[in-house]
Amino acid sequence: MIFEINPKLDLVLERNMDVSVELVWKAWTEAEHLKKWFAPKPWDIPICEIDLRPGGCFKFVMKSPKGQEEQDAGCYLEIIKNQKLVWTSALLPGYRPAMKPTNSPQILFTAIVELEKQGDGTKMTIYVIHANEETKLIHEKMGFHEGWGICIDQMDDEIKHGRID
Repeated sequence: MIFEINPKLDLVLERNMDVSVELVWKAWTEAEHLKKWFAPKPWDIPICEIDLRPGGCFKFVMKSPKGQEEQDAGCYLEIIKNQKLVWTSALLPGYRPAMKPTNSPQILFTAIVELEKQGDGTKMTIYVIHANEETKLIHEKMGFHEGWGICIDQMDDEIKHGRID
């Protein structure tokens, strides 16, 4: 790991899953699979773009049952197949700096997903790192652990039911 975890700035979610690293990787890196689980139900993801390369685009739109839409875009920074995926909302594709509206609930962060093979299963650790305590607390109060936890449960269900293969 390149950075030291700072509990004042970083959020961490760990999960041991009894599904293969290869399928977890596919769930994170293929748009047709990510659309199935990356928003807590009943929200869905009608639009998802993944250009899986450093500098490539990670863009998605989440839609509520009432039609409310939230979109985000980011840039992939590091990709090590079946091991590590790093992206940030602070940069747009091509490493172009992102400009978030001051009235936007969106916050800038960098996400690191580390996958480790454990027998036939996977240990997944997600780090979401922030620039300051304020944005970390906002992200936490928005329901980071609950929301991302629900999404990981949905991913696990998609894999176990053969919808990601």
